[in-house]
Amino acid sequence: MTTSTSNTPLSYKDAGVDIDAGDALIERIKPLAKKTMREGVLAGIGGFGALFEVPKRYQEPVLVSGTDGVGTKLKLAFEWNMHDTVGIDLVAMSVNDVLVQGAEPLFFLDYFACGKLDIDTAAAVVGGIARGCELSGCALIGGETAEMPGMYPAGEYDLAGFAVGAVEKSKILTGQNVKLGDVVLGLASSGVHSNGFSLVRKCIERAGVQAPATLDGQPFKQALMAPTRLYVKNVLAALAQFPINPESTSGIKALAHITGGGLLENIPRVLPEGTAAHLSQGSWPRTELFAWLQATAGIDDTEMNRTFNNGIGMVVVIDAASAAACSALLQAAGEQVYEIGVIAERGDGAAVVIS
Repeated sequence: MTTSTSNTPLSYKDAGVDIDAGDALIERIKPLAKKTMREGVLAGIGGFGALFEVPKRYQEPVLVSGTDGVGTKLKLAFEWNMHDTVGIDLVAMSVNDVLVQGAEPLFFLDYFACGKLDIDTAAAVVGGIARGCELSGCALIGGETAEMPGMYPAGEYDLAGFAVGAVEKSKILTGQNVKLGDVVLGLASSGVHSNGFSLVRKCIERAGVQAPATLDGQPFKQALMAPTRLYVKNVLAALAQFPINPESTSGIKALAHITGGGLLENIPRVLPEGTAAHLSQGSWPRTELFAWLQATAGIDDTEMNRTFNNGIGMVVVIDAASAAACSALLQAAGEQVYEIGVIAERGDGAAVVIS
């Protein structure tokens, strides 16, 4: 038996990787990234590595890093051809985490992977990333676009993001200064954000054609795809106005980003041993979106509060004397703020009690 071989040259493009498309995407991205530039950027997109100088106004800067993705929310982006907001989700998931330490996000990098690069889709995604960076005051200084034939189904991609921030060493929020009687403020979410979408997708499948046309005044799909709220600028302003003062036990003591695990599993991460957050379920509004999810899934309140943010995307723990003023400042900046609970002794109970 004889085998024949072809001497026809094979290019990278023949193998499924279009370098020219990648170059074209970079040119589309550059003006978007330029809008996010800020103090400290020495070299951004285009080099082998991006350079950033910590602003000189920091006396004892501590760097805080965070990384995350968008999860299975991307499945809906593919199915519904809605790619312009998942980039905001990507940024928000990391910068909101960095913020919880009291840090100012400085810069962001993204990783976009696909089987076949569609320039328009990728540009829409990165446009959302740039918008998220712009809204949170951090620079988009680099990233990676990986075209990997055979790794992803046609029309699908994956995202990861990486944020780095800085905080003065003396102002790091650890939650260790939280005291009995401190007030728990809840900042409203913009919707489901980017957690719990495996269950969301099951609810959509179960509802089928019976899914509502609108939720909370938005078309059904837009309500579910609403991007994660960026709390950075408003909360940083609150931290500047109500800095932690360990000696007088005043100021903002802790922040909690309500992501996977919901209120029940995220708030305990910033509470000292022996304390608990006692929350009042009726202290913040019940949205049509979360009511529909709970009814469709057929789950109880406990499962709702450990699967979804359930309407609260960020928690602020502050001394009781400052709570009203802090709430007023945040509301004036555009946040919906609710006094949702108080810090009490834990005893033998749970770290978060919602009643």
